[in-house]
Amino acid sequence: MSAVGDILLAPDVRPFAVAAAIMVALGGIELLSTMIGLSISELIGKDFAVEAESHNALSGLFLWINAGRLPLLILIILILGIFSIGGFLLQGLAHAAGTAIPVSLVAVVAAAGSIPVIRNTSRGLARIIPRDESYAVNDSDFVGKVATVSVGPLDQGLPGRVRLKDVFGNWHTVSARASAESGALPVGASVLLVDRDARGFIAIAAPADLVEQQRSSNRA
Repeated sequence: MSAVGDILLAPDVRPFAVAAAIMVALGGIELLSTMIGLSISELIGKDFAVEAESHNALSGLFLWINAGRLPLLILIILILGIFSIGGFLLQGLAHAAGTAIPVSLVAVVAAAGSIPVIRNTSRGLARIIPRDESYAVNDSDFVGKVATVSVGPLDQGLPGRVRLKDVFGNWHTVSARASAESGALPVGASVLLVDRDARGFIAIAAPADLVEQQRSSNRA
C-alpha cells in the first residue's frame, strides 16, 4: 500500500478520512446528477426544513450555520470538508510535536472548532450559490413564475433545470420539463412554470409580455 494510503487509513485519522471520502462521493454524485438534469440536493432538501421560530438547541445551531441559505447537500459537503481538514490538521500538529492524542478527543475538538468556520464559509457561499429551497419560500410559490432554462433542452423526457428569482430577490434552480403540448425548450429560453408534479415543474414557452415584465423586475 502507498504511503498516502497508509496515512489515510491510520487509526488516528480514520474518522477524518471517512468524512473526506463521503464528501468526495457526495460531490461526485451531485455533479453527475446535475449533468443529467436532476439534483440530489433538491431531492434531499424536500424534507429538510429549519423553523425560524423554533427555540430548541438543534434548530438554533442549524440556523446559526446558515442552514436554509444553502442547498442542503452543499451544506453537508461543507461540514464534512471542514471537519476533515480540521482533524487532519490537529493530528498533523500532534505528530509534529511528538504527541499522541486520542482520536475521539481530536474528533470532538475538530467538530467544535469547525462550527464557526462553517458559519463564516456558508455565509460567503450563500452569496454566490443559488438555493434550491428556502424556509421562506414554498415550491407552490414558483408556479406562475417566469424562469430561464439552464440545463436542457426541456422536453417530456428527463427533467432539465431552470433558474428563477423569488419575491425576496433570491435565485433558485429547480427541476422542470416541458408540458405535453409544448415543443422542446432550449437552454436560455424563457419559460413559464404552469404546474408541478412529483418529478418537478411543468413549463411552457413564456409569453413575451411576461418575459419583459420579468426582465424589468430583475433590473429593479
